[in-house]
Amino acid sequence: MKYEVLSRLNEELSTQEKPDYVGDKKSFETIETETRKKVLDIYDRWFKRMQKADRNRRMEIYLNAFISVFDPHSGYFSPQERADFDFKMSGKLEGIGARLQSDGEKTTVTEIVPGGPAWKQNELEAKDVIQKVAQGDAEPVDVMGLEIDDVVAKIRGPKGTTVKLTIQKPDGSVKVISIVRDVVITEEALAKSLLLNTDDSAEKIGYIFLPKFYADFTPDGVTSCADDVAKEVEKLKSENVKGIILDLRNNGGGSLRDVVRMSGLFIEQGPIVQVKSRNRQPDINADSDPRTQYGGPLIVMVNGLSASASEILAAAMQDYGRAVIVGTTATYGKGTVQRFWDLDMATNDPMVKPLGDIKVTIQKFYRITGQTTQLDGVKPDIVLPDSYNYVDLGERENDHPLDATTIAPVAYSQNVYQAPNLAKLAEKSSARVKANATFNKIEENAQRLRRQKDITQYPLQLEAYRSWDKKLEEEASQFEKMLQPIEPFQVGNLQADLQHIQSDTSRVTRNDSWLKERKKDIQLYEALRIMQDMIRMDALASKK
Repeated sequence: MKYEVLSRLNEELSTQEKPDYVGDKKSFETIETETRKKVLDIYDRWFKRMQKADRNRRMEIYLNAFISVFDPHSGYFSPQERADFDFKMSGKLEGIGARLQSDGEKTTVTEIVPGGPAWKQNELEAKDVIQKVAQGDAEPVDVMGLEIDDVVAKIRGPKGTTVKLTIQKPDGSVKVISIVRDVVITEEALAKSLLLNTDDSAEKIGYIFLPKFYADFTPDGVTSCADDVAKEVEKLKSENVKGIILDLRNNGGGSLRDVVRMSGLFIEQGPIVQVKSRNRQPDINADSDPRTQYGGPLIVMVNGLSASASEILAAAMQDYGRAVIVGTTATYGKGTVQRFWDLDMATNDPMVKPLGDIKVTIQKFYRITGQTTQLDGVKPDIVLPDSYNYVDLGERENDHPLDATTIAPVAYSQNVYQAPNLAKLAEKSSARVKANATFNKIEENAQRLRRQKDITQYPLQLEAYRSWDKKLEEEASQFEKMLQPIEPFQVGNLQADLQHIQSDTSRVTRNDSWLKERKKDIQLYEALRIMQDMIRMDALASKK
């Protein structure tokens, strides 16, 4: 608590000391009194939330306390948590299409999802405070002071049902809004693509961004990342791209079914991953479709948070020699498979249902070489500087991870495209990276973050704390603006996407922000340069 008071006190004092500070300056005694009160209020609200926790919430904590001892990916899921998990996996939910946030007392709308029920109804707006929630014509329930998960659970519901929200507008007026729930698809979670090139090259390169391996396992099957990536590939082919970069950075994985199907887009047919239960022979998950949707140069981008399904795809493409893997020192290192069991199957007593689900690790997956990605992850063919290259991330940092083991390899081959001389590609990339000021800055920042992670003691005297914090802030300030728009880097939308993007102003805003973000992406720019090297080397080889 003292550390929190010091941190907030220092922040307030530093703000007042700035030359451009506008307003009345408070005395040290006043700031200290107000800061201590704020910290106490935070803890008071935390204890109140703890006291409000019902029996089900306490049972979740109790069950997970010992289930997680067996491995970090097994655990108990309440009905609400399972619904949240399914939403994250599918990229869709049945609700109203609004993003919310809570300050511990009030739940406020932060954004309306374009195309969703609230967007179509056109009365709910950002900054509206939700005071009560009613199911159809039932009595409204006061949600002030409830945890945000509980508020969300009351607002979500089956497609076609009505929820009534009592909201307070920013001007203080209160009104009741009726919204019919529907399927909401969050576009930010879905695959999307761009066209890349540089000032010195007319060749267009395709870029596919995949934030997760989403899949909808319900009978309707609304979303599938394998289907969506296949569509993006077709759109890029229609633009006559000379190569494709598939970005799996920060992609934590998801559907095993979809990663096998997606990998099959780039090879004729063959094994993708081996999945093995204890004391059983491994199952070979293979692409059985002899067609190759895209047979040209391919780069797969990964980083330390690329996990599970991302590692399966990267490993398969690397083992086949089908793609060049570009990224940080290694991927996450999750080589295990989980399955859900519905606990309602254990009883016929309707009084205790719903009981929720238990997620249990039942298998490991292995590369087609017989090696595992567990703990070690996938090591890229070309490693690029990254701010987290020297910070320990991944499965090794979890409590009780399963060991890395190996099994026998399976036969595999492909005749679609063989990545050119990897050593030469890495050499060319290394020369560019060493000569690039931004990459040098990223390397310095990586070293700084490593040093910071090793700090285990903090001063708790005000002047010592302020001096220590100022030093850290000065170090950090050197790296705040190291990522700037890259002049020769051209980033643009596909012609096929423009009408959809321009159909809504919020889509236009989000798209503009995404383009600006990619324009600063030095790792993506270097991946583009590597792709250009691949294309040139292929052209030279074909002339021999």
